[in-house]
Amino acid sequence: MIGPRLVLVLGDQLDRDARVLSQCDQARDRIVMIESRAESLKVASHKARSALFLAAMRHHRDWLVAQGFRVDYVDIDKPEAESFETALAAVIARHEPHSVLMTEAGEYSVQQSISHSCQSASVELEVEPDDHFLCDRATFETWASNRKTLVMEHFYRHMRQSHDILMVDGQPTGGHWNYDRQNRHAFGRQGPGLLPRPPAFTPDRVTQSAIRDVERLFPGNPGSLDAFDWPVTREQALAALDDFVDHRLAAFGPFQDAMWSGEPFLQHSLLSAALNLKLLNPREVIDIAIAAADAGRAPIQSVEGFVRQILGWREFVRGVYWRHMPAYLDSNALGAEADLPGFFWTGNTDMACLADAIGQTLRFGYAHHIQRLMVTGLFTLLLGVRPQQVHAWYLAVYVDAVEWVEAPNTLGMSQYADGGVLASKPYVASGRYINRMSNYCSHCRYAPDKATGPHACPFTTLYWDFLIRHAPRFASHPRSAMQWRNLARVDEARRTEIRAAADQLRLALG
Repeated sequence: MIGPRLVLVLGDQLDRDARVLSQCDQARDRIVMIESRAESLKVASHKARSALFLAAMRHHRDWLVAQGFRVDYVDIDKPEAESFETALAAVIARHEPHSVLMTEAGEYSVQQSISHSCQSASVELEVEPDDHFLCDRATFETWASNRKTLVMEHFYRHMRQSHDILMVDGQPTGGHWNYDRQNRHAFGRQGPGLLPRPPAFTPDRVTQSAIRDVERLFPGNPGSLDAFDWPVTREQALAALDDFVDHRLAAFGPFQDAMWSGEPFLQHSLLSAALNLKLLNPREVIDIAIAAADAGRAPIQSVEGFVRQILGWREFVRGVYWRHMPAYLDSNALGAEADLPGFFWTGNTDMACLADAIGQTLRFGYAHHIQRLMVTGLFTLLLGVRPQQVHAWYLAVYVDAVEWVEAPNTLGMSQYADGGVLASKPYVASGRYINRMSNYCSHCRYAPDKATGPHACPFTTLYWDFLIRHAPRFASHPRSAMQWRNLARVDEARRTEIRAAADQLRLALG
């Protein structure tokens, strides 16, 4: 007798409309879902990140069963759950299937592992494309293959046109492709004012079981579960989407780059985790935001800025990831070799911006994109931390971290480790940028305009040191030459003083 077909559903493929589900014969086939202890240990996964995956997977399992699917669910306590590979081998041995059907994995190594497991067991593997995305991998490759450099803005405009999103008669809605000039404001001295709080999703019985398992199995992992209230079901994710559009989308655009001490969420959507788990579809998220603009509930600059993050950056980084894997993970174009400072795992630092950003990260598993790019990421770039250590930290500590989106954003956008594949220049700035976009510096012992001396801001010291160290590479770069022209005004004695201060700082952090 020929065995059943196994339909493999990964932990970040919780899409109720997935093509593989429509191909599943409920009377014969079995859906396989695997919890793996190794997934929380290969990087020291934030407890909230592990709990989110487990809770969302268990809710999806229950939904599948309620729909009549037969599910073989490998619980994290089972012996074979030591790793994904051992669990999959055990499931294949148990059912002796004629084939395994799956949606393509989001992570390169996971796809390689599954292919190897099926090959070792002499089982055919059928892989369907992931139609959750608006640009499949083949289409991205076609777009990218005729270009010397990949520019997100060009890709974004291509996507707007090809999907007819925010377009009117072939022209961008409102007459502009982007509203960056209107979307880079700080709050000013008055601060963000009274902020609408995002919805809280009180953990139910299933989510509580995931929280208990994480606390029991991974007590040494970073982060806290005291404030866990992330959406873990399709219904909760839709409620989170509606809440963002109703209460925060209108102010999102102008203040999306702003930061404020003690305010981790501000006007941000908090939807990236739900999108990456496939609890939400990107097209429905885009459509509801555009509907808000059409109804006069949100200005075009806020809606365009939000759409850009999903239709532009999210799709773009996925294309870059698959085009350059697996070598991409070894990128280190700037030759950075320093170790990640220990305070990144504790938040114990007297630099106010880093203490705030890391502190909220350890509490919630969340920091918004400017905190990641221009606080934690900027510091490691200026310090010269080995990018693979930075990548491992980002992958570990954020609830929305999955490799296809995290690696390009970290190695490319944040650390410039890919040498310009993703971003055309390194995003470097002194403490003055943080002072301009936040109130962090107002209660910090360091002065953002000082590069040397007892009150010198480490960001500013390391910024000028970065310019000095990398002048041969970037002094003539068309998009960064202005910064290095400013360096030309600094005499040799002052450069020596700055380099000495930077060396002393690295020694203190080492």
